[in-house]
Amino acid sequence: MNGVLRNLEDIIDCSGIPARIEALLPRGVRGRQLSVRTLITGMALVLADGRPAHLTRVHAALTGLPLADQERLGVMQHREHDPHRLTYRQVEHTFRLITMALAKHLPDGAPSAQLQAACDALTEASIPAGHKNASSSLAVDWTDIETWSRPPPRGGTACADPEAHWGHRNTNLPGPKGEMFYGYYLSAAVMVADEHGPAVPELTRRMILTSCGHDPARALVPVLTRMPPAGTRLGDIVADSGYSHRDADAWAIPLRLAQAKLVQDLHPHDRGPRGTCNGAIIANGSPYCPVTPRPLLGLAPLPPAATAGQTAAHDAKTAELARYKLGRLTGDDPDGYYRAMCPAVAGKVRCPLRPDSMTLGRDRPEILTPPGHPPACCTQQTITIPPSAGAKTRQKHDYPGPAWRRSYARRTSAERAFATIKDPATTSIARGWCRQMGLTPLALWTACLLIVRNLRILAAWRNRQEENASRAARGIPPRTRKRRRATLLTLAAAPP
Repeated sequence: MNGVLRNLEDIIDCSGIPARIEALLPRGVRGRQLSVRTLITGMALVLADGRPAHLTRVHAALTGLPLADQERLGVMQHREHDPHRLTYRQVEHTFRLITMALAKHLPDGAPSAQLQAACDALTEASIPAGHKNASSSLAVDWTDIETWSRPPPRGGTACADPEAHWGHRNTNLPGPKGEMFYGYYLSAAVMVADEHGPAVPELTRRMILTSCGHDPARALVPVLTRMPPAGTRLGDIVADSGYSHRDADAWAIPLRLAQAKLVQDLHPHDRGPRGTCNGAIIANGSPYCPVTPRPLLGLAPLPPAATAGQTAAHDAKTAELARYKLGRLTGDDPDGYYRAMCPAVAGKVRCPLRPDSMTLGRDRPEILTPPGHPPACCTQQTITIPPSAGAKTRQKHDYPGPAWRRSYARRTSAERAFATIKDPATTSIARGWCRQMGLTPLALWTACLLIVRNLRILAAWRNRQEENASRAARGIPPRTRKRRRATLLTLAAAPP
């Protein structure tokens, strides 16, 4: 426990949050025995021990420390007549002062600037210096956190937690795949390896807790866009269709302005042709030849259980679709514009409108019926693609090709992060894990839970790296995790 305590104290000190919060608290005639630093340390200790987020357990954890640690943290104080040990009422009083200082004057279901700054500083401080620049890619997702309060009665709004709101969550249980709950949305950004970069531990770098009355995608954008000014570069942002389906000005455009590159799944309503630009068809965020075969423009991603044959056939279709894509000549300028050329000029297809392309090999697709009235993309050498063309769906890789599929596979890191904090074997965030109601106390507990999770992930990562180094020294290949899927066909073909 001493090692865990020291690690937690280092993280809390590195964040600088205790001093900032202390400056917001009222000062009484007699100083408080319990400091903000000690209280946050006790909260993290409770969660590190796999116990629920109850203040009674914080008091038990602090008073259960060795006497030397109690004296160092101020849990045991030597007064004029006899020593005084921290009481539960002091824990409750200090926690109430903190939540009052960090909460909004008029609660609206979103965190205050001070509360969000505290959560950002705590999670960032839990990233070791050696891993801060190991990757700039993040996988983002949101999950549900149910409040301890009972929901308001039908037709009413009065309850013990008025900041909470009704939300929807998916379930893996038999029956309906979704259900309503009363509480909050937790959004998290988890570190993942850069493309062609070394593996990194999947550490939670940012989080935000909002009422279900707020859109979690819109709430996460300011948290991410504040990272570059703070010194953390944004690379790939890997997200599912729940984020990409938002309006472009709510998700895609602000992140592109922050120099992030999007790798995202597209909602079925956003796939395929969505308008034109200078005659070129805008499909899945990219410009294509006006006579691109419609079945190719309507390609959908591979299902999770696709066979090797289905994968090869799908990759062949996406490779053929790439032939019809306009060739990119430049990167985006500061305003988001770039130049592109006809695929026939780029040497990818044969087209009668471009006589030089007809000398290309027969292995390239040939345009048999060119447009009767050629648009600008067929007559000009190059055209300018504005940022408004495919602003919502434009991303790093051609959708849904193999490069996109490999890059998008990193999104499961965010799901694994939520799985670890919902695991009953450690600390599950199911209803009742925290009985303090309101956004501010729940956000503080959640931030402490995520830094504890980061410590566990780092410990497992270091153990795995040491094991791989030991196996390499003995000439044994590193241990791999192979996904095994038993199907009815394989079971039927197995010998008795």
